[in-house]
Amino acid sequence: MRTSIATVSLSGSLTEKLTAASRAGFDGVEIFENDLLASPLTPEEIRARCADLGLTIDLYQPMRDIEAVPADEFARNLRRARHKFELMRRLGADTVLVCSSVHPRAVDDDALASQQLGQLAALAEDFGIRIAYEALAWGRHVNTYDHAWRIVEAADHPALGTCLDSFHILSRTADPKDLEGIADIPGEKIFFLQLADAPLLAMDVLQWSRHYRCFPGQGGFDVAGLVRHVLHTGYDGPLSLEVFNDVFRQAEACPTAVDALRSLLVLQEEVGRTTPPAPVVPTGVAFAELVTPDAGPVSAVLGALGFTRTARHRSKPVDLWQQGEARILVNTQGSARRDGTGLAAIGLESPDPTGAAHRAEALLAPVLPRRRAPEDATLDAVAAPDGTELFFCATDRPELPNWRADFTDTRKAEQGTGHAERSTAVAEQGTRARGVTRIDHLALVQPWHHFDEATLFHHSVLGLHPQESVDVADPYGLMRSRAVTNADGSVRIALSVGAAPTDDTVHAQHIALATDDVVAAARRFRESGGRLLPIPANYYDDLAARYEFADGELETYRELGILYDRDAQGEFRHCYTVTVGRVFFELVQRDGYRGYGARNAPVRLAAQHIAQ
Repeated sequence: MRTSIATVSLSGSLTEKLTAASRAGFDGVEIFENDLLASPLTPEEIRARCADLGLTIDLYQPMRDIEAVPADEFARNLRRARHKFELMRRLGADTVLVCSSVHPRAVDDDALASQQLGQLAALAEDFGIRIAYEALAWGRHVNTYDHAWRIVEAADHPALGTCLDSFHILSRTADPKDLEGIADIPGEKIFFLQLADAPLLAMDVLQWSRHYRCFPGQGGFDVAGLVRHVLHTGYDGPLSLEVFNDVFRQAEACPTAVDALRSLLVLQEEVGRTTPPAPVVPTGVAFAELVTPDAGPVSAVLGALGFTRTARHRSKPVDLWQQGEARILVNTQGSARRDGTGLAAIGLESPDPTGAAHRAEALLAPVLPRRRAPEDATLDAVAAPDGTELFFCATDRPELPNWRADFTDTRKAEQGTGHAERSTAVAEQGTRARGVTRIDHLALVQPWHHFDEATLFHHSVLGLHPQESVDVADPYGLMRSRAVTNADGSVRIALSVGAAPTDDTVHAQHIALATDDVVAAARRFRESGGRLLPIPANYYDDLAARYEFADGELETYRELGILYDRDAQGEFRHCYTVTVGRVFFELVQRDGYRGYGARNAPVRLAAQHIAQ
């Protein structure tokens, strides 16, 4: 299907918005009136610019407060409309959006509304223009799609149809049965379809609409269900995005446009209109790669955690540290982060690495070029919205390229044939003794304007399931967090974002390491010279009030800085290392528990602020 986007959905000047839409791959645009009024280009120049970019102008919008008004007011409206129709003819747009009236003089009279819209349509027809009448969710008298359709049907004019908007419809109803009336609208009378998702919020619908809309798949609405109803009518117009969002208006237009088109590609897949490569859900974490200008500090932390430096890349300054099934790469390549150690890449175990890469590419994920020696394993990699490199790996599949074959053993005691395999076996056999079994989850802090994009990306491209979004209290604001995971929890990624665009103070990435005994692992770490994050004594006083513990248990937690939580499935014990550069480690012990210790996050964040 054709795709379109309203210019109000993107930031920048009209020229910048049009360029971003074209580069992303949209077929057309809706020109928002304010964007045109603020542009130095004439309507003819805008028309030519769109043509040069391969964009059609699918809609001009909006015309407000037209119908069901006294005669003198309507006469002024027709005069205004004539000017707009002349402008549209110069612009090359043939459809205009008319919103249901919120004018204080508007009356509750469907017959009058129908008559005046019919007159407006007759005038529009003289200019070769169609009127798409839309019910605003906060319209004074017309605020539902079926009410708007009854008025359009009664007018019975070929140049008058309706516009269906997913936000205005779904913000007013959570009952799928309320969408069944769409089937009563002939497809040819649906002149336009505007799409937006939104988080489920209890707030004034106008404020909800103006500030919190997002792209399909990023919120809580069943946009796909609505689109299915519309397509069943025979509607063959574009799928168009109209998203009012404070964050999008401040973000770069080009990445936002790519995110927007990705949402429509996924939506078309959900409604059965396209068949991109199927999702290939990762089955585990092969490795996490840290990039650092100085390997010393992070190597000291890894050693204290019980990791062993088992191998080194044969052509790059990259060391492999391993403990059990947990593997950490430490990269001191020249492109190291300027702000110190950071989590730069994740290796994801995949049942079909090539298929995973094809899926990612089809959904507009940038495929990353990789500098490698001729003998290095060929690994497909794509970039996540925050820039993290995602590698699709098959570590234990002998028929496929194995990234571990690029590493040679570093321990002189194990030289000779098969030394790399024996090194790996030794590291894995030491799992129980050393404490860490595997990587439990990874926490990635997103740039302020990429949080919703990251959720859609990890769900649509990687096939991970998003969990509920939570707000976490930070000493300097609220931090949003949302985890994505596969079915068995072997891949867990917690996405978070700070309270403001400049909120990058202590919100570092972190790697959570699973252990069967967090107390023993914490003690070993501290005895080996590692520094655990100190937790305020007040936290443990509150913990004693909330739960009962065995004798001495709470004192042990207090001594080591271990935090505790429980849910209906079990218990959770965890502690943190101090931050190295822009990354820290977490030791976690899960006993049936499925969450991430969100209750304890405010305490951890406050402690990290203090420890700066």
